[in-house]
Amino acid sequence: MFKHILLATDGSAASEHAANMAVGLARTHQAKLTVVFVVDPYPYMGIGEANPMGFDAYMSAAQAQAAAAHSHVSDLCNQGGAVVEMQARMLENVGAASGIVQTAKTEGADLIMVGSHGRSGIARLMLGSVAGRVVSESTVPVLVVR
Repeated sequence: MFKHILLATDGSAASEHAANMAVGLARTHQAKLTVVFVVDPYPYMGIGEANPMGFDAYMSAAQAQAAAAHSHVSDLCNQGGAVVEMQARMLENVGAASGIVQTAKTEGADLIMVGSHGRSGIARLMLGSVAGRVVSESTVPVLVVR
């Protein structure tokens, strides 16, 4: 049924649960898996003097976190039976939801999988929901894993 699944991950426990499900679904359908990690924009641009060392440290930490998240999903793809074909993507300078949706379009994914932190009430209103924005912006099916 699915030929290409896009998994959005941030390395959190919620996205790890989504990763397990995405790999299992990709294995079942013999689908290709694209794993996307979106780096949040650097939070201090435009505030006073830009510190290039701070930006470099921020990007270095983000790249390390992306590499760890991609490595974890790659390990899952190579365990337990048939190997799942996986490609890793790291996006910068874009909002998480729009980056995920745009990558799904450009890569030709027919399903997007995202984890949900399960926030409710005021926390959800204040923090927003990447999963919710992906659902509202996407033209392909989105599976939100909780």
